[in-house]
Amino acid sequence: QVQPVESGGGSVQAGGSLRLSCVVSESPYCNIDMNWYRQVPGKEREFISKIDALGTTKYADSVKGRFTIAQDNAKNTAKNTVYLQMNSLKPEDTAMYYCRSDLHGGTRCRDWGNYWGQGTQVTVSS
Repeated sequence: QVQPVESGGGSVQAGGSLRLSCVVSESPYCNIDMNWYRQVPGKEREFISKIDALGTTKYADSVKGRFTIAQDNAKNTAKNTVYLQMNSLKPEDTAMYYCRSDLHGGTRCRDWGNYWGQGTQVTVSS
């Protein structure tokens, strides 16, 4: 299944940590870039972090130095798991966090496209 499945959200006090996970099945002949976004009601979805198929990472300025994205391409499982380690959480980090998988590749990649997960809620109290 190329649609990501997120987990790991919850409630934490300011200064605390959470680790989000996102699992997506690999697709034959496709490369996968994994992204994290977040959204609060009434606002647009905001880019948080990305790790591409080569392992290059990117962060929004608002989370740089506090959040870390990493991937675990477990062997023999055909699953791609991406983690978002969130440290020094602030109340303004409260949001629904979404994982998005971007599949791309040559003509043999049949699942080319962007796929959103259902989201996982993160709540940070002051």
